[in-house]
Amino acid sequence: MEYYDLINARYSVRTYTNDKIDSKKIDKLLNAIRMAPTAANRQPFRLIIANTEGKSVELRKIYDKKWFVQAPLVVCICGVKDEAWVRGDGRSYLDVDVAIAMDHFILAAANEGLGSCWIANFDQKEARNYFKLPDNVEPIILTPLGYPADTLQNKRRKSLDQLVYRDIWQETE
Repeated sequence: MEYYDLINARYSVRTYTNDKIDSKKIDKLLNAIRMAPTAANRQPFRLIIANTEGKSVELRKIYDKKWFVQAPLVVCICGVKDEAWVRGDGRSYLDVDVAIAMDHFILAAANEGLGSCWIANFDQKEARNYFKLPDNVEPIILTPLGYPADTLQNKRRKSLDQLVYRDIWQETE
């Protein structure tokens, strides 16, 4: 798919089929995330790909929405704190790097006909426990991964004049 068509077509899927995903498609997504740019090329992220079959009760403790476990897979993208680049003023770029990686992943998924939904509002403690994460690893973003059972309805976005300033910060009235 042409890139601009792809970014316009991608949406947050909240209804999935339970059709299995071909491993070749998953490999393409994994390579896309591997190629994501990160600060100082540190790549301070890791993925955990979890099958949902037979695990819906446990997974819904992490994010309690039925559609979260409809897809055959749930992906947890984690940040490895001590691998992240830190700016001179002490600001870590861990979240930025993970977000860029996730963006590559969900766009690649859409390109393969797969749906995803960026989830940040989940139970951190339950995610840590379920995925058995070490102390220096933080679960940052989750997404179901599967074939959409719905279609894009209305993608709401702010207008460009609400988002873009020229030369200086200038609020519009």
